[in-house]
Amino acid sequence: MEDLTSLLSDYGSLFREDTDFYNRIVLGTFLPHCVWAPLPHFLQTWLRNYLGGVLLYLLSGFMWCFYIYYWKRNVYLPKDAIPSQRAMLLQIAVAMKAMPWYTLLPTVSEYLVETGWTKCYPRLYHIGWLAYFVYLAIYLIVVEFGIYWMHRELHDIKPLYKHLHATHHIYNKQNTLSPFAGLAFHPLDGILQALPHTLSLFFIPTHFTTHLVLIFLEGVWTANIHDCIHGKLWPVMGAGYHTIHHTTYRHNYGHYTIWMDWMFGTLRDPEEEGKAM
Repeated sequence: MEDLTSLLSDYGSLFREDTDFYNRIVLGTFLPHCVWAPLPHFLQTWLRNYLGGVLLYLLSGFMWCFYIYYWKRNVYLPKDAIPSQRAMLLQIAVAMKAMPWYTLLPTVSEYLVETGWTKCYPRLYHIGWLAYFVYLAIYLIVVEFGIYWMHRELHDIKPLYKHLHATHHIYNKQNTLSPFAGLAFHPLDGILQALPHTLSLFFIPTHFTTHLVLIFLEGVWTANIHDCIHGKLWPVMGAGYHTIHHTTYRHNYGHYTIWMDWMFGTLRDPEEEGKAM
């Protein structure tokens, strides 16, 4: 029992060391020391996640839009499929209103990790590379399963759709979807769809920094799957599949891959859609 208590204490110190380091890097880069240093640790972590989330969303969105809509104009999409600037600005406004709430989830996750409530571990040498990749694969499968069913229930349970998910589905045509639509959700909707990332930590040993990287990569991934460009990379649930989801509302609920939709009978392939047309 003493050994377990000592291990948890050591883990907690390392987790706190990591979060303090990430806070110093991000907050120290963008804010004067006198602004963020007096804040409690929890608020520092939330502010770091908020700034990081905003920067990741805007930078990835603007760079991807510039590439596909201007630099490669008419290469990936016909002119009439490019969303208007007004549509993209409205998507940015929705995402910015929700961002303070979105970033509360990883902040709470970090608090739970630091206080020993999860099965996270701080360093790869604590379990070794083989176990790291095995647990990572399990984590990704569980997250994929969780996001699939959370997303599907947000459609199937009518009050959830009406009051939460419908905010995102006003973008239901090629010329209204853009990378900026990726985080244009009702705040609670966005939190619910990311919740499997946090819940998985309670029963799957997960490398702490890997978890943080994966949860923030969600921002990049959601931008990618809303650009309407079919990447044709099996079994990835790319934008071609997700565009069908936005037009039929009953297919392609999956996140990174098509496997959950294939298993549960909701898959619709954009290649077959093209042939039918």
